[in-house]
Formats: sequence, structure tokens, C-alpha cells
Amino acid sequence: MRHDQPTRRQFLRLTTAAGAALLVPAPPGFARALQAPAQQAARRVDPGWEAVETILARIKAPVFPPRDFPITSFGAAGDGEKDCTSAIRAAITACRASGGGRVVVPKGRFLTGAVHLESDVELHLVEGAILAFSRDPRHYLPVVFTRWEGVELMNYSPFIYAFGATNVGITGRGTLDGQASADHWWPWKGTSNPKASQTQTPARTRLIEMQAKGVPVAERVFGEGAYLRPNFIQPYRCANVLIEGVTITNSPMWEVHPVLCTNVTVRGVHINTHGPNNDGCDPESCRDVLIEGCTFDTGDDCIALKSGRNDDGRRVNVPVENVVIRDCTMADGHGGVVIGSEISGGARNIFAERCRMDSPLLDRALRLKTNSVRGGLIEHVYMRDVTIGQVAEAVVTVNYFYEEGDAGTFPPVVRDIEVRRVTSRKSLHALLLRGYAHDPIQDVRLVDCTFDGVEKPDIVEHVTGLTFTNVRVNGRVVESR
Repeated sequence: MRHDQPTRRQFLRLTTAAGAALLVPAPPGFARALQAPAQQAARRVDPGWEAVETILARIKAPVFPPRDFPITSFGAAGDGEKDCTSAIRAAITACRASGGGRVVVPKGRFLTGAVHLESDVELHLVEGAILAFSRDPRHYLPVVFTRWEGVELMNYSPFIYAFGATNVGITGRGTLDGQASADHWWPWKGTSNPKASQTQTPARTRLIEMQAKGVPVAERVFGEGAYLRPNFIQPYRCANVLIEGVTITNSPMWEVHPVLCTNVTVRGVHINTHGPNNDGCDPESCRDVLIEGCTFDTGDDCIALKSGRNDDGRRVNVPVENVVIRDCTMADGHGGVVIGSEISGGARNIFAERCRMDSPLLDRALRLKTNSVRGGLIEHVYMRDVTIGQVAEAVVTVNYFYEEGDAGTFPPVVRDIEVRRVTSRKSLHALLLRGYAHDPIQDVRLVDCTFDGVEKPDIVEHVTGLTFTNVRVNGRVVESR
């Protein structure tokens, strides 16, 4: 497919491989989304835990007008068979036209395609409500401006999407069911797909090549036939976002993925999905984010903070910053609190506290992953008062050799990592820290920590400023290095 620049009327003219022309309304702020923002600021002073109060004072969940718009009033039926996409869209339009309120999904199973939220609209699922998303990829067309593994493109719409909106919410005690499975969506990963033609690999390779060559985002048109799985929830360039209370299951890919958003609250969300790349919550290039009281049982990282991949991340150049994670529970996953690997725009001022992690299928508690192709500045990362039953690999991991390793010209900078009052009962290693000889990890501090049941010694390669204060591993005091 070929994409032409939006006209003055802000329409996108898409041309399919067969030569058919499609005229699609551009999302609000499309032209602005193509422009690179200001360069990342220089190194900032270590904020310490004292910064949390100031960050939280800025994070305020949006409040919606007390008006309800039940989707059944617009023709939706909770029988699990009728396509309710048009009814939900009509309810959202009416809600927005009335000045905002709640679009209510009542008890029942409602089948839908893509849901696009607008400003001042709260999608509310009552207890017993299930919003089941179609397994037909055509129900997520036309393509929208989105990010896929840290790279901007035009692709299938995320299941729930908002672009350039202010005050958006997804709340309630109902369930969002992506209906992904070993037979739907997940085979596109391509790992063990018997249908070799239905795999993301060629498109993924092409997308990475496009961003490396600087191909304009407007020309990176994928969607049908590319097999790049849509993410579940993606507010893009939104302000004042609330995701609260819902249960999310069976996602094609990443679950909660705010991009370039400010003032984001993710509270009391329950995520249970074990497909490939089923990250739980991935704020990307966002500022002022609170993730609290959530439970994660995932097929990939539980919480992964990101800021774009490679040249694309450096072009957009917006870090993920001022993130507070607290009172969450992590079971299965590749990592509990993770930074990377799409981290080329950097990360700073990350605080995680009072979390509980425990599973033989949870690999790490705190994980930072990057390389010299991704690059990125990661600084001021704090974890305290975290209780760990067991993790499979290490309690704390910083790895410069993720995927491509030292194959690029953008050596990452990781500095000022503090782990305080963290306890673990079982792990292979306490620490796994691997920097480069020419680019060491800097300033890692462990204070008042106890790691028991550690099977093997730490792996520490090229780290400067690694200090231990009242740290015990298997009952023995550890000395600073």
C-alpha cells in the first residue's frame, strides 16, 4: 500500500496493492504527530524519593459528567453474536456531542471491532459485562497512526484507541476479552506457525529497515497482509487518561500501551494473558504516570517502560519519565518492573514500591534491557519495600547485551539505580549486571536488602560505583565493590 500526505482537509489517501484508492479521515493532530518534539534535556539532578509527592500532585484522574449512554440504547445486544461496533460508535458520538459522560456496557457479552474513544468519554463496563473483540482483522481497518514495538507507522487500529484526546477513561468491574489464542492472532508471531505466510517477520523486518532509512511515517503503511498484531489499549498523544478496575485477558500483543501521553492513571486493573509479547502495561514516552494496585500474570514483561526504538526513538526523542508504580502484584512474566528494550528516547525518575512478586515463571524483579543499537539514557530508577517469593533468574538485571548486543554506535547510559529494602526467598542470582568495557553501568546502590535461596554467584561485568549497605545474600553480608 502507498500513503500520500494528508490534504488540507486532513484526509489520508491510501492506495492498496490492487490499486484501489481509499480516502480515510486523518485523526486529530495527525500532522503534529509527524513532527519531532524538542530535544531531550541534559542530565538532571538526582530527584530521590522526595520527588514522588510532587509527581503525584500533578497526576489527577479525569472526572466525567454524570451522563450515561448505555450501548443497548443504540442497538447493542449482549448475546455474544451480534456485531455491536456501530452501536458502540454511535454511543460514543452521542456522548461526546452532549459534552461527555459514560458510555456504559451492561451485563452480557458484547462482540465488537475497534473502539475509538473521544475526549470527555469514559467507557464503563459494569460487573458481569464482557466486551469481546472480533477475531477478524478487517474489523481493525482502516489503518491508524500508531506505534508497533517502538516504531511509528500506519497499522491496524488497537482494539481500544484514542488519538489526541483529553479526558478519556476505561473503567468498571467488567472484562475486556481480546479472544486471542493459539489459533487467532498469536500465530502471527511466527514462532511455531504452521501457516508460514501468516507471520509478522517480513513486515517487522521491513518496518525496522524503514525507520533506519528515515522513510516518512506516512509512507509506512502496513495493516492487511502484514500480520503486525494490534495492541489492546492505546491512547496516543492524549492527556488525562484513566484505566481503572477492568480485567483484561487474551490480548494479541501488548495490553495497556499509552504513547506520548501525560497524566496517566492505571489503577486496580487485572491482567491475565499468556500469549507472545503479552506485556501488561507499557507506558511509552509518557510523562506523569501512576500504576497502582494492579495484578499482572502475563506472557511477557508485567510493566515495561519504553520510549521508542532505534532511529525512530531518537527522532521523536521523548523519554518516559516521572512514573510511580506501587502496591502491584506480579506473577508470571519475563520481568516485574522493566525498562526497555525500546528505550532509545530514554527513561528517568522511575519509582517502584510496595510490590509483591512471586512465581517460578517470573524471570526478574527489576530489569533494564538495552544495547548500543537502542542506546538511550536511563537514570534515577528507585525500588523499595518490594517482597519477592521467587524469580527464575535474578532479582536485579541490567543487560547491555539484549538482542543485538554491542553492534551499534549509540552506547546506552544507565546510572543512578537504587534498590532499598527488597527481599527475596529464591533466585538463581541476586544480581546480573552486564555493561560494556568501554561503557560501564554507573552507580548502582543496594541498601537494607536480603536475598535468600540464591543458587549461584552474582554476574557483574563492567559496573562502576556498585555499593552495598547492610545487604545479605544467603545470610552473609556483602561488601561493596
